Amino acid sequence: MTLLQEQLSLVADVTAEERARRLTSAGTAWNERITADAGAAALTYRVIGRGVGSVATEIRAGKHLFLVDEPGALAGDDAAASPVEYALGALVSCQVVVFRLYAQALGLTIDEIEITAEGDLDVRKLFGIDESGRAGFHDVRVRVDITGPDTAEQYEELRRVVDAHCPVLDLFANPVPTSGVLV
Repeated sequence: MTLLQEQLSLVADVTAEERARRLTSAGTAWNERITADAGAAALTYRVIGRGVGSVATEIRAGKHLFLVDEPGALAGDDAAASPVEYALGALVSCQVVVFRLYAQALGLTIDEIEITAEGDLDVRKLFGIDESGRAGFHDVRVRVDITGPDTAEQYEELRRVVDAHCPVLDLFANPVPTSGVLV
């Protein structure tokens, strides 16, 4: 059994009713917490990375441990997805969560959802060949395939709502104050 198969076995396939119950329960609980104490809305996430191998990184996020690497052409061993692939994966997975959350809130049904993200990156800045461009993606495209009984117009409105509320899309779309320190 692969690690992915082991992880997928931990994520139970839930019925639409169970998913609706969980989404409603989570939304209600957060609304109650934040109403009682506005400070409860402020969360801080912490992830720690440790360099391993040629250019790989062992990442610890809470109780979860995962590997990030680069393909051979970028000095890696291709033992795991690259940092930019994880970034696109974070965008896709956040979109899935927010689509499900707002579909529930708006009374829409999602039978199946599949999201594809593609990002274009020019490596000239990464390798110091040309300092004028961006080091990161210069274009990202997200394709959302939803099946369900609702109308195309309703799903398009859902997409607009999701785009306005998705935290990882916000990271991609807007500059975030970031600081660093060498210790």
